[in-house]
Amino acid sequence: MDSQSQLMLKRVVNIKAVVTPLWKEEAQKQLQNQLNQIDGRLQQLEMQSQRVLTEMQKPGANPADTAVTQQISSVQAKLNQDKSQQLQQKNQLLQQLQQVQTLELDKEVNQGQIDSFFHVAVGDHMIKKMQVEILLRDGIVEDIRGEL
Repeated sequence: MDSQSQLMLKRVVNIKAVVTPLWKEEAQKQLQNQLNQIDGRLQQLEMQSQRVLTEMQKPGANPADTAVTQQISSVQAKLNQDKSQQLQQKNQLLQQLQQVQTLELDKEVNQGQIDSFFHVAVGDHMIKKMQVEILLRDGIVEDIRGEL
């Protein structure tokens, strides 16, 4: 077949993993690390909030000065918004952690996607060529499904 009758295209390949004891352990460890990072950010936000409150209560700070009051309120609102986002993220991670803990062994779960290049030629079944996935077991390719 000459190169004029084929084309190289890019497709998205789904990555799946088989749930194994090692996979569960790694997934839980990764989620726990993310939770620890969020807890650290929440502590930082709490310390920043305390500093803002301390600034407000400094001797010589004029509570009647509306510009200062508005600025402090604005900073406090931003800190509260950041804190709320971090707590929402933490709740999502806790839900994911719970889901990982309850997954059955040998079940297949989505791990993400990667891009892949492939050749398509006249007469190829395009849809079959687009539907490719890789199955991993403890990081090792166990199966490649679909038309390469």
